[in-house]
Amino acid sequence: MSDDKELVPQVIDTHQELVRHIEQGAAKMRALSVLTLLVAAFLAMAYVSQLLLPLTGTTSVTVNLSDPVNIVTELGVLALAIAWLYVGLRDYRFSSRMRREIFEARSKERQIQDRLA
Repeated sequence: MSDDKELVPQVIDTHQELVRHIEQGAAKMRALSVLTLLVAAFLAMAYVSQLLLPLTGTTSVTVNLSDPVNIVTELGVLALAIAWLYVGLRDYRFSSRMRREIFEARSKERQIQDRLA
């Protein structure tokens, strides 16, 4: 029975950590989602403008790859991609750790049920 008393705080701590992680992750994901929406809207408008160029008589466009606006845009999209990779990796590590802890908690639950039966 002393094992049962030790298990309850572990389960409560794990649950509190899960809730805290979900709350923190949700706030970060909302911020990244808003940023992603802004970048996606910008890219969609840029693509639409490129599709409309032939209708205005423009048949070719020269792009200056060293233009500061192009470089800043590319760096911004790269930063967003790296941020999403970081969030994905962090969430993967957290879910892997939680899966292990949940497996251990389930096995302890089975042990308790076996003792009670």
